[in-house]
Amino acid sequence: MSTRLYAAYDDGLRVVDPDSGTVSIQLADRDVECLSVVPVADRILAGTFDGGLFRSVDGGETFERAAAATLGPGGAGPDAVTAVATSPHDPSVVWIGTEPSRVYRSVDGGENVEPVPGLTDVPSAESWSFPPRPDTHHVRWIEPCPADPERWFVGIEAGALVVTPDGGETWIDRPEGSRYDTHALATHPDAPDRVYTAAGDGFAASDDRGQSWRVVDEGLDHGYVWGLAVDPGDPTTALVSAAAGATAAHSRGEAYLYRYRHGAGFERLTDRGIPTGEGTFRAVLASGQSPGDIWALHNEGLYRTGDAGDSFERVSTDLPASPARALAVGSD
Repeated sequence: MSTRLYAAYDDGLRVVDPDSGTVSIQLADRDVECLSVVPVADRILAGTFDGGLFRSVDGGETFERAAAATLGPGGAGPDAVTAVATSPHDPSVVWIGTEPSRVYRSVDGGENVEPVPGLTDVPSAESWSFPPRPDTHHVRWIEPCPADPERWFVGIEAGALVVTPDGGETWIDRPEGSRYDTHALATHPDAPDRVYTAAGDGFAASDDRGQSWRVVDEGLDHGYVWGLAVDPGDPTTALVSAAAGATAAHSRGEAYLYRYRHGAGFERLTDRGIPTGEGTFRAVLASGQSPGDIWALHNEGLYRTGDAGDSFERVSTDLPASPARALAVGSD
């Protein structure tokens, strides 16, 4: 079984065959914000900023609009889908986040959705605001708990990390130590109580399913953390992309890669075969399918490490020289 990569940009979705280096474009001219891939079902869900949710059931060969009665133009809900996640317990269960911040749930793989109430009733909601569009905010990331099918973590950009322990019946607002500007969350089935978060206000870890968090900054010289991926073979190891601030990450182009060891802090990765520092924007990261396998994508190209960051190789592909929105790993 070969690997296939899905890269989301503001002008469409790139489907990459890393073996041949070929790239095809889907959802052309769509602003693709988020992805969820279920290889066993050949299913790809792609959230767009202006057109709602799209779904492929043939590995990305074709896409059709999904949940059109609720999401996107003409639907009853928002046009902008900004986060999507599939349950590891049941691939028919999908959670979707939007701008403005709302959460929806599907029990048929994304074909239809229903609203999950209560998210914006938490106390911090009145202070949520996204700086580039300060009159609004959005769900930036949704992460399922690998140990509990009813527990979900929802990151709001910007304002809160919110947790539901019961499938959306109740919500826990800003657990102790959690970050306010979550960009990515990650879990690992071999450490089911642990959660990592990469945020504009730092990096944090939880060992109790998100009930409490501790900030980790030892060795992390850049506090605006964006991309995050855990080593598939080692839940104590993760890679992150980071910069001095939002301008450096997204506009000026001066971002870095770090390796995190749980309990031991961070190590900056330099001279490993992937460009970092001046001239590079924040990378999006995705865990692969074997130990040490992590993929990184930024304006200088798509790179893969098979040893959790000791070395990288460039995948020869024709990709835009601009920051990607999301990256996901699938298979043929």
